Amino acid sequence: MASDGARKQFWKRSTSKVPGSIQHVYGAQHPPFDPLLHSTLLKSTPKVPTTPVKAKRVSTFQEFESNTSDAWDAGEDDDELLAMAAQSLNTEVVMETAHRVLRNHSQQQGRPAPQQVPTPEPELQPVAEPPPALIGDLRLVKSVSESHTSCAAESASDPVPLQRSQSLPHSATVTLGGMPEPSTLGSSALSEREASRLDKFKQLLAEPNTDLEELRKLSWSGIPKPVRPMTWKLLSGYLPANVERRPATLQRKQKEYFAFIEHYYDSRNDEVHQDTYRQIHIDIPRMSPEALILQPKVTEIFERILFIWAIRHPASGYVQGINDLVTPFFVVFICEYIVEEEDVDRLNISRVPAEVVRNVEADTYWCMSKLLDGIQDNYTFAQPGIQMKVKMLEELVSRIDEPVHQHLDQHEVRYLQFAFRWMNNLLMRELPLHCTIRLWDTYQSEPEGFSHFHLYVCAAFLVRWRKEILEERDFQELLLFLQNLPTACWGDEDISLLLAEAYRLKFAFADAPNHYKK
Repeated sequence: MASDGARKQFWKRSTSKVPGSIQHVYGAQHPPFDPLLHSTLLKSTPKVPTTPVKAKRVSTFQEFESNTSDAWDAGEDDDELLAMAAQSLNTEVVMETAHRVLRNHSQQQGRPAPQQVPTPEPELQPVAEPPPALIGDLRLVKSVSESHTSCAAESASDPVPLQRSQSLPHSATVTLGGMPEPSTLGSSALSEREASRLDKFKQLLAEPNTDLEELRKLSWSGIPKPVRPMTWKLLSGYLPANVERRPATLQRKQKEYFAFIEHYYDSRNDEVHQDTYRQIHIDIPRMSPEALILQPKVTEIFERILFIWAIRHPASGYVQGINDLVTPFFVVFICEYIVEEEDVDRLNISRVPAEVVRNVEADTYWCMSKLLDGIQDNYTFAQPGIQMKVKMLEELVSRIDEPVHQHLDQHEVRYLQFAFRWMNNLLMRELPLHCTIRLWDTYQSEPEGFSHFHLYVCAAFLVRWRKEILEERDFQELLLFLQNLPTACWGDEDISLLLAEAYRLKFAFADAPNHYKK
């Protein structure tokens, strides 16, 4: 056991050459106090240290502890430094500078063009550059870094001008010449990323034989709007991967569809098909978006597509729900010719040439047929495909979120009462149209996306509302909530999060059938 004298001598050793010695560690809020930069503060400080200390050296552990105690006790030292700053800085000059900076910042936010920093007035020469105390010791304004971080995040999403209390000037708010704002940097980086993805798509689609597997991987996280029509046609199996064969295939399939119209469509008034046509005619006005569906041209197109499909697929015929599956294909394909229209809910096809609309109608029919080929058991007699998927959803939710499952069971809410529509319409009645289109980007990238992966999307979708579900204590309120989920403001980010959770569930449960067993 070493004596007290030996321990005292140990702490007096020079720590500069001892391996593993304790060195000064400063965080963002406690930078080093450089005597060269703080000469004015040191000169104006009347306080004299009781123990002589050599510059940049800690002679004893007790002095080291006292010098670094501000890392835990943010009281006395801060008060002393603020007092020193008040002695050495002119308060009027500081406040004038603060007001000028905030005024310039507000003007820059009000005008899109970058503003040049005005030259300082003669009387403000002493503060043209930040005082040494503001550069060297950020403890004087240690709240600046925290408040600026939060305000920067708010300004990126909220264009309202900042309103700060009267305090020390925030040098971070001054826009330097040639330096873009953080939001501009983020948007430019995002646009560069989107442009890079678009180039990758164009390169894949331009290859003599498009690599469909690579195209699926690239499309999983969303397809850029300019290449979405061609990508959907390839992923759905409507067009071949070979570039040279595509024009001939497209022309042949379009002629085949027009032949179907000439052969079958006049029979809609026959007694055998009157019920089918009447049901289609009733269901189409109920579809969304109304601005698109209520256009007479669109109504006629949808009636032809649905009637021809029902006649050519007598095993199932027309079933309510199939009508909703036409809209995404039609909107995506027609948007190729309405570039300036950003809102897919307000498309106006009157400006599109009639020949183009006819071709879009044929493409829509064939792509919808390819989709329904994979889920046709959803629409045969008694709809066994939907019955089975709803049962699988119930068992899956009981495994991944038992409290939600028990809460629904306790209030006698049956999955068939709300999830039947999720399976029948592929969530089209629960999501905005642009979200459905983004969702279908991934569905067409997944093997059996509309039939198999959709199950996990529905499970993730239900669990997404667990907080609201658990708060409801009444059967009627629960059912009303589940049938009218608040997704009107959803965007692509919400769909991406939903798909990520669905993929996680698929990865955990798809190849583990015992997870379904109770």
